[in-house]
Amino acid sequence: MLGGGSGRWGDRIFYSVAVAAGATIIGAIALMGLFLLIRAIPSLQANNADFLTSSEFVTSDSSDLRFGIADLFRVTVLSSIFALIVAVPIAIGIATFLTNYAPKAIAKPCAILVDLLAAVPSIVFGLWGIFVLAPRLEPVQRFLNDNLNWIFLFADGNVSIAGGGTIFTAGVVLAVMILPIITSVAREVFSLTPKGHVEAAQALGATKWEVVRMTVYPYGRSGMIAGSMLGLGRALGETIAVLIILRTAAQPGNWSLFDGGYTFASKIASAAAEFSAPLPTGAYIAAGLVLFILTFIVNALARAAAGGRVSGG
Repeated sequence: MLGGGSGRWGDRIFYSVAVAAGATIIGAIALMGLFLLIRAIPSLQANNADFLTSSEFVTSDSSDLRFGIADLFRVTVLSSIFALIVAVPIAIGIATFLTNYAPKAIAKPCAILVDLLAAVPSIVFGLWGIFVLAPRLEPVQRFLNDNLNWIFLFADGNVSIAGGGTIFTAGVVLAVMILPIITSVAREVFSLTPKGHVEAAQALGATKWEVVRMTVYPYGRSGMIAGSMLGLGRALGETIAVLIILRTAAQPGNWSLFDGGYTFASKIASAAAEFSAPLPTGAYIAAGLVLFILTFIVNALARAAAGGRVSGG
């Protein structure tokens, strides 16, 4: 048996390592934010457009920078939220099936297949989206545009529906990409539902669906929210797939799913050739800073909505 002195030294060492690890993560994030801010300030000071409300993004002339994030914000948020709306019901349905309905012999292989989606490279999703999915979604988009164009989401966009380079297509692809994240978290939380809760509901004569609705879902609420927000964060930062799919638009959009354009991440990636000049580079870093803040807000909202918990309870 170890002596009391050895135990205390072990506790101190473990505590020091844990604190150092936590401080390293916090420090890295703080330094990253500070770097973005320092590099963005000179370009923001030289900007001749309103950074928050302008849809211009012209950085070819360092003496006349005109850049704003209005259009980037719109495309990023609209595509990500649309992806979340599509993905969450499917992910919850898959997680419910795998944990409550499927036999173990089927549940495990199916869970592995879903998790494998997370390993598919973004560029593969992008190519699949534009060459395979987009032509099949075009009739759906035309139907929605022809019959529901009085709803702003389905109004005429700033690019042609032909070819599928729209936020609608990008959102569906993003939904597929975030599906394994949300499914994995929901599946894990559902599997932790106390057996006593389930057995109590069954003893009262509840059907399988009633058991799920009255015990599994309430217990896993915080986990479902946290998983959804993790998926949203993934969608907000996606770069290559969105860059491949979305068509460049000559005019700003109007919050239609049939718009084209750039997200924050795809705009930054598309301008790598301009990163040799400090001021144009700073313009894109300023856009990156907004994305950095946006992801922080999403995570904070996730924690608040989940009551500070990321698992059931």
